[in-house]
Amino acid sequence: MDLRVAAYAVVTDDSDRILLARWTEGRRIAWTMPGGGLEDGEDPEDAVRREVREETGYTIAVRELLGIHSRVIPATRRISHAEEPLHTLRIIYRGEITGGRLRFEENGSTDRAGWFPPEKAETLHRVKLVDIALRMAGIR
Repeated sequence: MDLRVAAYAVVTDDSDRILLARWTEGRRIAWTMPGGGLEDGEDPEDAVRREVREETGYTIAVRELLGIHSRVIPATRRISHAEEPLHTLRIIYRGEITGGRLRFEENGSTDRAGWFPPEKAETLHRVKLVDIALRMAGIR
């Protein structure tokens, strides 16, 4: 079984809008939480700060650990059509913007980022991680 550890951030602004990134890898395009996989030896808090900056242009401070979500994806459902199942551990933090400005990632796994009121986020084509992370943050 393969293992992927990733870190994501729930970031809101003064108007309670949620920062999301549009994921373009895999079978479908869908909105997700900003974040992604840890590099070898990388601390999860460093990873989430790096990923949010890459995907959205913002720098963040990591405020608190909201939770860890564990999921096993059967080999037949994996994007890469691998022979082994994938165990994903997704570490969810609350993040606060400390600098930067909104911009879109180029040549990465996302192509857009944006702010959405919670009621709008619920209508978007999104991955399940969005609902999981918003529940952990007490937003849903």
